[in-house]
Amino acid sequence: MGQIFGSGVYTPLNYFFLALSLAAFVFEAWAFIDAITRPAQAFTAAGKQTKQIWLLILGVAAVLGLASATGYLGTVSFLAVAAFVAGAIYLVDVRPKVKEFRKGSSRSGNGAGYGPYGPW
Repeated sequence: MGQIFGSGVYTPLNYFFLALSLAAFVFEAWAFIDAITRPAQAFTAAGKQTKQIWLLILGVAAVLGLASATGYLGTVSFLAVAAFVAGAIYLVDVRPKVKEFRKGSSRSGNGAGYGPYGPW
């Protein structure tokens, strides 16, 4: 186990970076799971990349985050930072726009449940 985490000597700074990488992995996994639950039409309707592209990006980010959290990448590496940035872009930019869309609801016109000024 000492080989996975480097020299095996844990200092408070090592514990801090380990906790930070675990938090980043949870963040990236949350972004990936959230993208799975969103309808595919919402991504293109919001003017974003397709759901498949986002699932690929966030899936790779989650795997890299897990590798960083377990020590295979080192706690701070370029790939770990890139994975966190991918999750942050999804959660800050894409998720709010995609979240507005629901499965089976029409956003335009007077579809079921919509009045002249919006949803009933």
